[in-house]
Amino acid sequence: MHRRTFLSALPAGALTAGAMAASAAQARQTSPTAKPTEAAPAPARPDPYAGVGIGDRITGPKFMGRSTVWGANGAAATAHPAASLIGIDTLRRGGSAIDAAIAINAALGFLEPVANGIGGDAYCMLWDPKQKKVVGLNGSGASPQGLSLETARSKAIDGYLPRYGAVTVNVPGTVDAWWSAHQRYGKLPWKDVLLPVAELCEQGVPMPQVIAYYLERNMAAFDRGQIPIEENDNRKRIWAAGGATPKVGEVFANPYLGKTLRMIAEGGRDAFYEGPIADQIEAYFKRIGGWMTRADLAAHHTEWVEPIQTNYRGVDVFGLGPNTQGLSTNQILNICEQFDLKSMGFQSAASLHVQAEAKRLAFEDRARWFADDRFSKTPVEWLNSKAYAAERAKLIRPDRVMDRVMPDDAPHHGDTTYFSVADSDGMMVSWIQSNYRGMGSGLAPDNGSEPLGFMFQDRGELFALTDGHPNVYAPGKRPFQTIIPGFAVKDGEPWMAFGVMGGAMQPQGQAQIIINMVDYGLEPQAAGDAPRWQHYGSSEPTGQPQEGTGVLHLESGVPEATKAQLRAMGWTLGEPDGGFGGYQNVMKQMNPGGRWTYGAATEMRKDGIALAY
Repeated sequence: MHRRTFLSALPAGALTAGAMAASAAQARQTSPTAKPTEAAPAPARPDPYAGVGIGDRITGPKFMGRSTVWGANGAAATAHPAASLIGIDTLRRGGSAIDAAIAINAALGFLEPVANGIGGDAYCMLWDPKQKKVVGLNGSGASPQGLSLETARSKAIDGYLPRYGAVTVNVPGTVDAWWSAHQRYGKLPWKDVLLPVAELCEQGVPMPQVIAYYLERNMAAFDRGQIPIEENDNRKRIWAAGGATPKVGEVFANPYLGKTLRMIAEGGRDAFYEGPIADQIEAYFKRIGGWMTRADLAAHHTEWVEPIQTNYRGVDVFGLGPNTQGLSTNQILNICEQFDLKSMGFQSAASLHVQAEAKRLAFEDRARWFADDRFSKTPVEWLNSKAYAAERAKLIRPDRVMDRVMPDDAPHHGDTTYFSVADSDGMMVSWIQSNYRGMGSGLAPDNGSEPLGFMFQDRGELFALTDGHPNVYAPGKRPFQTIIPGFAVKDGEPWMAFGVMGGAMQPQGQAQIIINMVDYGLEPQAAGDAPRWQHYGSSEPTGQPQEGTGVLHLESGVPEATKAQLRAMGWTLGEPDGGFGGYQNVMKQMNPGGRWTYGAATEMRKDGIALAY
């Protein structure tokens, strides 16, 4: 099962050295479609802390790493402390939750370059307190008009698009998503949202542990050069000046991005899509032999969309439809609802078995149907229905893993940032933004003399190249996207703006959060700290087929008795591999007297913090 799609589902460097070597070896032996893999690094050193568990808390579950943060006026949960701080500061200056979200996202493009930036795409769901409803935003960009299917196929490796380089670059949708959201929901002037972030880029901040780890390994992956990248100097100048990436605790600055953000602050979205930055992007791709043009950028516009909805045991769960995988979260929950998970027991083999089998069923539909709905219509209503879920659930055997799963029996990948933010007016924002795999395409544009401070996404890798496939590449088409925000409503009130970043882990992780809270009564921080599972080996929207029953990876906190029972059911279990995602959540709690408070939780597997006031 350790094929290209498994490896690409993790951030670069997420595997231990030994696991990387084993994965590469097994990929060569078992997968005829596997792409060339990088040389395995040296064997990992023994862990001096092996066998040592976490400390004891006086209250709450023992696996819970910290308390949920509570506040009455606003909250922010992000993957970097400085981003959470800038979000809270924006709220305190009178900004809306959308103002804070834009500032957070702009800051994370500097602070967490391994996961996101203005060269990527963005999606959002938010609670509009005036309309009293969940609103969706699709900020994904399309492929260049000048890149034909024939040319794309000529760049393929073993029948699939490569992971890096100009052929993977689509129009970045993030800046226009900011602009569209601000035009509708912003309170502060546009400049006042972005200029503090530009100053932060220029001043610099100390590098945290997890981001430093991924930055070093992502840059090394680009440098190994098995997949040609048309231009490499700009990324090195930004993130490896002097020949090395910043170490933990060292101050890192990106004045190039600061200048670019100042241009966007002054000129709005047009500076990026129709002005000087667009001209510089076109000149860059013309010089290196790429396809993106100023016309491609100018044609891009964010789309406001109606989220899809299901109800899981009284909780309304919302997701964005194709070209995202939000429907997969709904399908997993719809199938799980057919079983009494609560009586099976938390972290029991029976419960995890049902959840993982539901994932396998949902992901075959994902591979078969999900694509840009402007080119191919997905039968969303049927796939999202309780009737379909009931028929699919009948395929799950209580004592044995299903031998094979097919789509429609009844008539992955990526580095991403996710954050939640809420304000005193009751607006709650669930925002996700990504460059995709390992920082993106490897290509960082310049203005002819210096870099612009960001890298282009490589989302185009997720197109299929097979004639007739809904997700087959076409000029001006949006690829299948893994990034999905999450949102839940209870009793007509917004309940959670939440998400779990990380490629194909996202719907699996979102479903686990909902199940942990609804079925097992966990509060937001404990729901994220609980041990997670992730299944690899399903079919992919790129056209890659499933690999038997795949591999079910479990975090080390899953009870040993559960693991033994899952093996007895026929599951192939994998060791913890660092690919279990990154979680943020802001929950609204209604209190006596009608006054609400916000509970904010963050991912203990990342560098971030949750703040509320």
